[in-house]
Formats: sequence, C-alpha cells, structure tokens
Amino acid sequence: MKILVLNCGSSSVKYKLIDTTTSTTMAEGGVEKIGLSDGFLKFKRPDGSKQTVELGLIDHKQGVEAILHQLTDPKEGCIKSFSEIDAVGHRVVHGAEKFSKSVLITDQVIQQVKDCYDLAPLHNPANITGIEAITALMPDVPQVGVFDTAFHQTMPAKSYMYALPYRFYVEDGVRRYGFHGTSHRYVSMRAAEFLGIDPTDCKMVTCHVGNGGSITAVLNGKSVDTSMGLTPTEGLMMGTRVGDVDPGALTYLMNKHGLSSAQLQNIINKESGVAGVSGLSNDMREIEAAVKDGHERATLALDMYEQRIIKYIGAYAAEMGGLDVIVFTGGVGENQTGVRENVCAPLKFMGVEIDTELNARTRGTETLISLPTSKVKVVVIPTDEELMIARDTEAIVKGA
Repeated sequence: MKILVLNCGSSSVKYKLIDTTTSTTMAEGGVEKIGLSDGFLKFKRPDGSKQTVELGLIDHKQGVEAILHQLTDPKEGCIKSFSEIDAVGHRVVHGAEKFSKSVLITDQVIQQVKDCYDLAPLHNPANITGIEAITALMPDVPQVGVFDTAFHQTMPAKSYMYALPYRFYVEDGVRRYGFHGTSHRYVSMRAAEFLGIDPTDCKMVTCHVGNGGSITAVLNGKSVDTSMGLTPTEGLMMGTRVGDVDPGALTYLMNKHGLSSAQLQNIINKESGVAGVSGLSNDMREIEAAVKDGHERATLALDMYEQRIIKYIGAYAAEMGGLDVIVFTGGVGENQTGVRENVCAPLKFMGVEIDTELNARTRGTETLISLPTSKVKVVVIPTDEELMIARDTEAIVKGA
C-alpha cells in the first residue's frame, strides 16, 4: 500500500509517502510558515537533493493541497494521481486515556481528539486541521490516527499518578501521559528484532534524546514508566525545555517577578534547557564544539544533560529489577558519540561496557556498540516514527 503520513504542527505540515510493501520512502518534505506570506514547501528529490518552493499558504488545507500537488507533479512527483494514495496516517500528539492504540478516524474519534484540546492546545488542534484538510481534498480515502501517548497507556497507576489531590486526576485528567510513544514503540520492537531477542522477555530502556527527549522503561515489550508527564516539559533536560524542576522554584519566580502563566510557560518551554544554561544554543553540536574550546557554561550544560539521562536509566533499571538492553535513538542518541560514551561510562557497575572505538564511528546506523563481555547490550537504532505510523495505518485499513 502507498500510505501518506502527515505530521501537522501549528504552522507546518511534514509528510512522507511510504510504500509499505517494501518499507521504502517514495517522497518526503513539508510545508512551513503556514499563514504567513513567506510560507514555503520543501521536499527531497529521489537523488537526495533538496528543493524549496515559495508559497503563500493561508491555512493547513492549502498546505496539504500543495503537498498533494507536489506528489503528483509531472516532473518532480512520484505518483500520477491522488487515487494512488491508499490511506493517510496522522500523527496525533495527545489521546489522553481515550486511546491506547491507533484507530480509524471517524466523527466520534475526531470529537474525542478535540476533547483533549486543553491537554495539548498547540498540537491537537493542528492535528485535527490536517485530518479535516484530507477529508476536504480526498473524502473517500481512509484515515488513521496514531497517538504519541498510546504506547504509554500500559503504565501502572503508580507510575502515571502525581501525588496531588486525587480530584485533579478524576476531574481534570492530571496525570503522566508520556510522549514520543510511537518512537519508543518502534525502537523497542526493532532493537529486539535486530538483536534476535524475545521482546516479551526483556528489560529495556529506550532513550529518545535530542532537542526534545524522553526515556522509557520497556518491560516485556510494554511501557511501564516514562520521563515525560502531563506535558512534554517534564523529565530530561532538553534543548529549550527545563525538564524536572522543583515546582516551588516556579511559583517563587512567578511571585518574585510577577510572571503570568503564559510568560512562565514560555520560559520553561523555550528559554530553558541546554540553551538556557549555556547561553549559546540548543544545538548539541554547537555545545560540544564550545566545550572543546573551554566554554564553562557549555560544559555545565552538557554535564547536566548527560547526568539526567544517566539518572533515568539507573532508576528504570532499579524499577524493572535489572536491565538487558539500552537503546539510543533521536538526533543526539543516534549521532552524538560523546554523549553516548559519557552516559554509559558510569553505568559500568551494572555491567555496561561499550566498544569506544566502534561507538566513535557510529552515526545514524543500526549498530550494537557494547562489547561481547557487556552484561547489558547497548544498541543504536535510528527511529522511524513515520514507518510505524504507516504500518499501523495499513493494518487498520486492511482490518476495517
């Protein structure tokens, strides 16, 4: 089947057209700056070169329409007509407790996603606009919603509950939901396949680390704990997100500086993390370069970033009563060799031993980087959320 995968943000739409028969990407790209006069479409040609086309895109419908026309363009496209697209899979950020798996999109599902708007005010409305755009342009094509939160719905209450008054859970749905679920599900499954082990008899920690980051404890193939919470702000130190922080520090700053909730949200989501501590950048490549030049705050930021990854791996190993596999994925996990080495070094007491030379030359490829003597296998698995979405979409459409 040919599956169009869409990831709609507040002002952008990323896409991939995937042939699930061969698991190959036929086309990929995205539209950005929707609603602005300098909006544009960018896409990758079959030879790997990239092309950008300037467009004035009023809304997401026009953005999706531009993508469809690009896919069917006589010169640059890869299909002759919209009818070659068998189904569309949508990344949907928040499914709350309503969705524990991917689903065929119906009017009822759309309403349930809208009911989650207050939990993901920036993401879910954008996801719905993408669904509505496809409905308007291709009314007969089946659509499937794949939820970031679904994989984590297997967490026990002791993992997802906050120690707040219980009424806030009952009345407002305040609990840990977790995100990056599609990535954690893909890399945990792929790691087991790659290593030739039984995923239903394995203690695994998956580290999706990059500008955004989360870590998940995967016990026998199921998520039992994860670092992100009600929102993607909790957990690891990220590029611009604060991660774990004393809530008392936040109320202290609000009171001292007269900050509104919107101002505080901006600080903890866009001004904190690696960028906030270093004062330089949220790009880990720039941070590592600054560390080599002796930049003190960049060194502090990198130390903090790595320390929090180490802490979560250790905590989840204790929680599961042991550890068989550590998986690194995401932009940093797949490519920043120094981070992987520095994270694994203190874990030697648990039997983690990596091949430092092999690790140093491993970037973006599936590789077992642990030594044969290591009690814990350490593996790099590039994530492929779009392929996971396409596979779910195919399975649901064929089973509908």
